Amino acid sequence: MTLYFTKDHEWISVDGDTATVGITDYAQSQLGDVVFVEVPAAGTAVTKGGEAAVVESVKAASDVYAPVSGEVIEGNAALEADPSLVNSAPEGEGWFFKLKLANAAELDGLLDEAGYKAFVDTL
Repeated sequence: MTLYFTKDHEWISVDGDTATVGITDYAQSQLGDVVFVEVPAAGTAVTKGGEAAVVESVKAASDVYAPVSGEVIEGNAALEADPSLVNSAPEGEGWFFKLKLANAAELDGLLDEAGYKAFVDTL
């Protein structure tokens, strides 16, 4: 599996033509306590950079953008029952959705872990 990041603070873990998407630990720390998450339904087409999910915290509501284009194959239903998973395990059980990649070349524009950490250090 290969891990990538966006400057909008999403992560994407890629295994073949399937990817899992969530928000980074930095993003959840900026949001504060997450109280609601809306994930896309299976079969939803998402476009790179387009809105894919919504996360609401005690501080704000934010969109979660698709790091790449594809078709959602699963939304994380566990987040509806326990949105705090985004805070406790943002890069693990707190994932938002899984998708089938439409164009693997879109991964080329994303950051690796070192690049993302360097980006966050500038904020």
